[in-house]
Amino acid sequence: MSKFNQMLEEKVMPVAGRIAGQRHLQALRDGIILTMPLLIIGSIFLILGFLPIDGYPEFMTRTFGDAWLTKLLYPVSATFDIMALIAAFGIAYRLAEQYKVDPLSAGAISVAAFILATPYFTMFTPEGATEAVQVGGVLPMALLGSKGLFVAMILAMFSTEIYRYIIQKNIVIKMPDGVPPSVSKSFVALFPGFLVILCVWIIRLLIENTSFESLHNVVGQLLQEPLGALGGTLIGALIAVFFVQLLWSTGLHGASIVGGVMAPIWLAQTDANRLALQAGDEIPNIISQQFFDIFIYMGGSGATFVFAIMMLFMAKSQQSKQLGRLAIGPGIFNINEPITFGAPIVLNPLLIIPFILTPLALTITTYIGMSTGFAPKTAGVAVPWTTPPIIGGYLATGGNIRGALMQVINLVVAFAIYYPFFRMWDKQNFNVEKGSSKEQ
Repeated sequence: MSKFNQMLEEKVMPVAGRIAGQRHLQALRDGIILTMPLLIIGSIFLILGFLPIDGYPEFMTRTFGDAWLTKLLYPVSATFDIMALIAAFGIAYRLAEQYKVDPLSAGAISVAAFILATPYFTMFTPEGATEAVQVGGVLPMALLGSKGLFVAMILAMFSTEIYRYIIQKNIVIKMPDGVPPSVSKSFVALFPGFLVILCVWIIRLLIENTSFESLHNVVGQLLQEPLGALGGTLIGALIAVFFVQLLWSTGLHGASIVGGVMAPIWLAQTDANRLALQAGDEIPNIISQQFFDIFIYMGGSGATFVFAIMMLFMAKSQQSKQLGRLAIGPGIFNINEPITFGAPIVLNPLLIIPFILTPLALTITTYIGMSTGFAPKTAGVAVPWTTPPIIGGYLATGGNIRGALMQVINLVVAFAIYYPFFRMWDKQNFNVEKGSSKEQ
């Protein structure tokens, strides 16, 4: 056991610490989080549009007319379909904060660069004409949403790196001291902003003369599709879950670190499920952001909700019982820091074993359940990760009771894995308390 701890401290923690402190990964994580409130708001309307209640569509049609669903889903488009646009601003803003330069200017320049790189010309054939003509000014909403997320990420970091380099080299237009600060900042951003736009414009012109035609196609074919293929498989999901748990075992926020890389993939697959639901098509993706948030990490990373229940109702030691009383409240909302650092699980070889094994097992059971049709796939609804178990499974699958049942099965599996380790851990605590009592 001591060798295992030594390996974690000497080999894993230094590398994991450097990754956790990497400013670009932090900016990706924090910038994408900016989209989550909007996605949750849009999901509320998405749920209302597809409630699995007999006679519900007919009732809504009689009450609000034939176009009730289209009008109800307006907020869904206004939130989901600007995901990349918001991420372009948020990532640049957070990265500029890391460099201690004006984040608002960096965010605005990033959005402009993203719009410039997005093809907004369409071909239109006028009535009576034989050839199509090019019509400008039409931004494709699909590329402003999840399909443009990777381009938004790349351009946000690219534009902010140019912006901060020019600012830090002091190659800027300076205004007299009497000029208001807001005006002065605008002129400071003028030259770096011009340089960013110039670079992206040249890149767009060059790519348009290739078979790719747009930066979105380049990124999609060379980056997004391969990563999506890996992130959408059971093997890819297991690898991601393993690293989340391993990082948490050393005291680092594994979900944030791994999520900084994988969240764009899982969000894109979530949105693809949402589009399929709206179109009435079959849900395409098993792996999505809600696959992990709702079905794997019940009680938080490590699926520790059952561990909190064991401490509360089955523990013999006073320490375990007290920790159970403290942990059960946050655990209901999938917050498990009291257990992770209170038990502790961090650097505790006995509890690290079920802490890693349980989410891996739940990933397999959930994937099998959804691939066989026993449980429905997540419906593209951005259910908050703090949603309590059972409720979360019901909502994430579009109001399907089998989604809640899948969570119940996963809780049983988690209980079976955690129980023997819990008994050994609680016995250790009880013996320590008994020995202390005899000494007193």
